Amino acid sequence: MTAFEIPDLSLVVLVGISGSGKSSFAAKNFGPFETVSSDMCRGMVSDDPNLQSATADAFALLEFIVATRLKAGRLTVVDATNVQPAARKSLIALAREYDVLPVAVVLDVPESVCAQRNAERADRSFGREVLRRQDQQLRRSLRGLSKEGFRTVHVLDGIDDVEAATFVRTPLRSDRHDLRGPFDVIGDVHGCLGELETLLTTMGYTLRRDGSGAAVGAVPPAGRTAVFLGDYVDRGPDSVGVLRLVMGMVGAGEALAVPGNHENKLVKALGGRKTRGRQVTRSHGLAETLEQLDAESAEFRREVLDFCDGLVAHLVLDGGNLVVAHAGLIEKYHGRASGRVRSFALYGDTTGETDEFGLPVRYPWAQEYRGSAMVLYGHTPVPEAKWENRTMCLDTGCVFGGKLTALRYPEGELVSVPAQQVWYQPTKPLGEFVREASSLDLTDVIGPTGVETSLRGRVSIRPENAAGALEVMSRFALAPEWLHYLPPTMAPSRTATRDGYLEYPTEAFDDYRRLGATAVICEEKHMGSRVVVVVCRDAEIARTKFGAIGNATGTAYTRTGRPVFEAELTEVLVASMAAAFESAGLWDELAADWVILDCELMPWSAKAEGLIKSEYATAGAVARANLSAEESVLSLAAARALPVDELRDRNMRRRSNIGEFTDAYRRYVWPTDGLVGVRIAPFQLLASSNGTYADRPHSWHLELADRLVGAAPTLFATTRRLEVDLSDAASVTAAERWWEELTAAGGEGMVVKPAENAPRGKMQPGMKVRGREYLRLIYGPDYTEPDRLKSLRERNLRHKESMALREYALGIEALDRSVRGEPLHSIHQAVFGVLAMESEPVDPRL
Repeated sequence: MTAFEIPDLSLVVLVGISGSGKSSFAAKNFGPFETVSSDMCRGMVSDDPNLQSATADAFALLEFIVATRLKAGRLTVVDATNVQPAARKSLIALAREYDVLPVAVVLDVPESVCAQRNAERADRSFGREVLRRQDQQLRRSLRGLSKEGFRTVHVLDGIDDVEAATFVRTPLRSDRHDLRGPFDVIGDVHGCLGELETLLTTMGYTLRRDGSGAAVGAVPPAGRTAVFLGDYVDRGPDSVGVLRLVMGMVGAGEALAVPGNHENKLVKALGGRKTRGRQVTRSHGLAETLEQLDAESAEFRREVLDFCDGLVAHLVLDGGNLVVAHAGLIEKYHGRASGRVRSFALYGDTTGETDEFGLPVRYPWAQEYRGSAMVLYGHTPVPEAKWENRTMCLDTGCVFGGKLTALRYPEGELVSVPAQQVWYQPTKPLGEFVREASSLDLTDVIGPTGVETSLRGRVSIRPENAAGALEVMSRFALAPEWLHYLPPTMAPSRTATRDGYLEYPTEAFDDYRRLGATAVICEEKHMGSRVVVVVCRDAEIARTKFGAIGNATGTAYTRTGRPVFEAELTEVLVASMAAAFESAGLWDELAADWVILDCELMPWSAKAEGLIKSEYATAGAVARANLSAEESVLSLAAARALPVDELRDRNMRRRSNIGEFTDAYRRYVWPTDGLVGVRIAPFQLLASSNGTYADRPHSWHLELADRLVGAAPTLFATTRRLEVDLSDAASVTAAERWWEELTAAGGEGMVVKPAENAPRGKMQPGMKVRGREYLRLIYGPDYTEPDRLKSLRERNLRHKESMALREYALGIEALDRSVRGEPLHSIHQAVFGVLAMESEPVDPRL
């Protein structure tokens, strides 16, 4: 048996004349789905695998299948004669398009044997001259297969070689899925040996030195492995020392390394190669590196050349979860092999433009990265290493006077040491290497299969709703970097059976009891505007976590992501809230430096004054005028003894109703001046830098809010509440009476929630039970009239209840993703999903 190696991911092209046994050979050596046969494709398009007139369509289908498999990263075998250069050319082009290695396997079986085999098959009707022509084409091809682009060519000479051949699949050199870490990934060194030694020892590595005291290795702590991201040489003071240390660590299994563009240039200089017909330009520190190497032995220079030339351009580590490359790597290149993959890994990509410093403008691939693997890279210096869509640049410009940075993986901890001095003056000031803000598109907001959530599995979103949500956000919302959560809708309790009421607490208590809750908490429902407030301990934290601009330390926004106040007033608000957190000792107690709170902002008029005037006050004034005029007419009619008593009774009831309607909205209006008169009622701590809090009982959240009230009583308002034991009739009755008293005094109503929080299944996270008079604002002044109330009792709540559950799951998912540090586009999938669901057809009064 003869074993031949083929890459795990490759395009294997079988080459052989008809009758050479390609199909049998493929069936023996490859999987049934790995082989794509031209005969099979011919049969699929014509019902006859030998119909030559169908060849063009058959090969169009074959190439489509091959392309689809290669795109998916599947080894693919092409079973066709492939003796003509044109046929092979199209296949090599497919391999290049999908960055896989093309391999030719030639079955060189004597023509006479092939003729005999064909004669024994009834489906082979072509003559011997066809075989002779194919054999001639094969002979002409044998010597040039490598030049055509095949990375590997295996020639099986005769029947015995064909029968004895076996194949061993080998991973690409970039494929190190088996190495799980932990890793310490180190950015561009550029000859800064002192800083590299300091960084390694800071991370717990023990340097190994030779007899002369030179560092030749470093023993890692606790089984860790260093990973170097390239650019070891040029510009810095000791490129040779860095090479000696890095080479020693890699040789001892203490480190992994990928090449940078400076190593690529060094290889060409040491090997005497030329670039585009010219000698390598000894600029950007290369001349100094070569001068340092000239002082070393020829053996050391040969070791440097072999080391740098032998480095693979990128590595895929930890089961595919981590990719390292000097200049980064877009997702479709991960684990692929081609010249363009290597070029991207070494140099990145450019827009074709130059900046004001005469340097090429780098294509912002990281802004568009949506892959699941973390990508760590260097190449383009940045002042600070920051996450961008699960990518991070670790070149923090040590040689330019910045610092040398490493990331501990998987911990995510950054370790840096400052440069000892400015070793090389950059063409472009280090502070100029600042990335542009991230952008969003529709595919970020919603995927083709919906949003996966931990609470409810996949939540489907209608594409047209997603598009509408993004349109609303792009036009009216604050900077998307702040939007890590949108509050979900809330379903009302089921329609009340009690006379004269549309909603009453009994039904909410019954529903929770039926779904398995043993206790609920009833929270006063403040009549104001729902707001989400983000508060950071200081401006630097706001910049790091939320991409804030300037000295902003937080924000406040509505259910649709719109800012509540203008920027200056918002900053006053969040600064006051941050101070209250400090005063109450909550920053330290929570071990947090930022928080997201769900709140109610009061009065209602602070945010909705225009709405109150245009909708509610106008409706009240017009109704009063109309009803007064109607009463005048009815009084005249009554004086003439006309039968208008019933109409006058109805008019009186309607005037009473409109009075109740006016009183209802006036209760929620009072004057404010800036933040004077404004009250914030926080009722839930959603998340902080230390985690999420959906598993904490509601009493914990409200007690935390009470501490904020104690710290800043003129800013914060208490949320009154009552805990209810659903198995105790007296407790339930007391809660119903409490609701009656609350609403009789002008309160909006209450929200009933499972006391332990974290609802599961069909249990609602909260149900609102609104007061009888407040509902006049929702359903109109006359909704209590018997005929009107009867029709409202038939309202359908199922869709609203479903929306509430799904939006709650999306909200929790967004918070979880934010705390985990996932990319903004991943967080926004869930955030914008909430807004998209609000476009579903449902009665907005519910």
